[in-house]
Amino acid sequence: MNTPKLFTLVAALIALIVVGVAGYLILQPPVALLSDAGFDKTLISPNADGVDDLTTIRYSLARPARISIYLENEAGDRYYFRQDERRSSGDYTVLFSGVVGGYTLPGEQIPGTIERRLIPNGRYTWTIEAVEDDDTKQTTGSLEIANADIALPVISTFEISPGTFTPNQDGIHDRVNVNIYLDKPARLSVYLEDSEGQLYYLPEREEGREPGDAGNHEFDYDGGVDQGMEPPPDGPYRVYAVAQDDEGQRIVREGELAIQDGGLPQMEIVPQTTGSTVFFDHIPYHENYYTTAEIEGALIPKPGGIASDLNTVTLVQGNLLVFKLTVNNYGNTPVRTAGPFPGTVYQFDQVASTLGAYEESGAWRVGIKCETSLSDFPWRWAIAPLDDLTPVYDEATDRTYYYLQPGQRAEVWGAIRMTEIINAANPQDCWAGLIHEDVGIPAFQSQVGRREIELVPATNAMIPATDTLAEPD
Repeated sequence: MNTPKLFTLVAALIALIVVGVAGYLILQPPVALLSDAGFDKTLISPNADGVDDLTTIRYSLARPARISIYLENEAGDRYYFRQDERRSSGDYTVLFSGVVGGYTLPGEQIPGTIERRLIPNGRYTWTIEAVEDDDTKQTTGSLEIANADIALPVISTFEISPGTFTPNQDGIHDRVNVNIYLDKPARLSVYLEDSEGQLYYLPEREEGREPGDAGNHEFDYDGGVDQGMEPPPDGPYRVYAVAQDDEGQRIVREGELAIQDGGLPQMEIVPQTTGSTVFFDHIPYHENYYTTAEIEGALIPKPGGIASDLNTVTLVQGNLLVFKLTVNNYGNTPVRTAGPFPGTVYQFDQVASTLGAYEESGAWRVGIKCETSLSDFPWRWAIAPLDDLTPVYDEATDRTYYYLQPGQRAEVWGAIRMTEIINAANPQDCWAGLIHEDVGIPAFQSQVGRREIELVPATNAMIPATDTLAEPD
C-alpha cells in the first residue's frame, strides 16, 4: 500500500469516528450529574407534634458521586445533614426533621457528646451538592425552621459504681450501678462495650418512674450471673449512656469500668470413693469446746477413717455428733467463705450468729441439719480451714475476705452437742448441705450424706466413744 492511500484510509476512519460521536451526542445528549433535587417544603416546625415536623429531600444522580446536603443561616453558619458521602447512581429520597450533626453554640457547656441536634429556629439556604471528579453540581433553595423543640436530652448526672466490678456472687462488688439524671424525656439506653465491639446492655431498675421520663434513672447489672449465665470476660470496658428525644436529638456520655474475677461459682460436696460421702461419728463432750461470740472454745481435731452410710450412729445424750466431708470448687472463679472455721463445736441450741458468725450475702458455708433442728441449717462452718484459703483485702470495705480457689478441694469438719431427745423423732436423720448465703443451695447439695442418728439417755447403757479423736487441750 502506498502512502497516499494510507493517508486516505486514516482520514476516512477519523471522519467516521467524528460522525459517530456527533450522532451519539445528538441522539443521546450528556445527562446532568445532579437533577430533580430539592426540599418538598419551605417551612417545618420540628417539635414532635405530628404537624409539619418533616420535609422530604429528593435528588437523582446520573453517575456515582459524593453527596453533601447542608443548610446555612443568614450569618453564614453551616449545618451538615450529609457531608461528602458516596452514593451510586439512582433516585434518592430522605426525610429531614431539622436534625443535623452535633454541634455546640458559643458559651455552651453540655456534658457528653452531642451526636445529633436540631438547628436553631430561623431562615436557611439549603444546598444539595454532588461531586464527581472535576464535575460539581449544586441545587439550592430556602427553608424556615419555626417552633422547634430545641431543648436537648441532657444527661446531667452519669455515675458508675463501683469502678471495678466482680460478677461472681461473692457478695463483694457483685453488681454495677449506673445512676443517670435525664433533663428531658428521652429514650435512654446504657450498655458496656468491650475492645472487640461486643455490646452488653444494662437493665433499668423499676423505681416508680417510667422509662424515658425526665428525672433520675438507675441501671443495674449483675453480669447475668444471677440468671445462671457466665458474665462477660474480665477486662476493661467502656460504659455508654445514650439519650435520644422524640425530635431525634441524641447525646452520649461515656465512662470506664473494669471486670475482674468474674465467673459463675460452682461448688459441690465430693462423693467419696469408699464409705459415706459425709462421715458421721461421736465423741464425748468437754467444757473446753464451749464457744460463743465472746468465748473461743477448743477445736476438735479432724476425724480420721471412713464410715459406712448404712449404720445408725448412736451416741449418749450430751455428747458430740461429729462430721467430716470434702468440698470442691470445680468452677472457674474463686468462692468466698466465712467462719466459724472447721473444728468449731456448737451447742444444740446455738446457731452461727450466736458464735458471732452472721449470715453474709455471697458467702459459702457447709451446714448440718437434723430433723429436730430449730431452723434451716443452724450449724454452719467455713468451706475450708483458714490455712487453705486465700486472703484478699478490700480497700472499699476495709475488710479481708477469704477464698477457695478454682480447682481447689478442702476438708470440713465440726461437731454439735446433741442435748435434746425428742421421742417422736429418735432416731432422726441428719445431713449436710452446701449453702450460698442469700443466693441459694445448689442442685443436689441440700441433703447430702443423710444418716440416721440415735440418742440414748446418759443413764442407759454407755455407748463407747470412738478413739479417732483426742481430748481437747
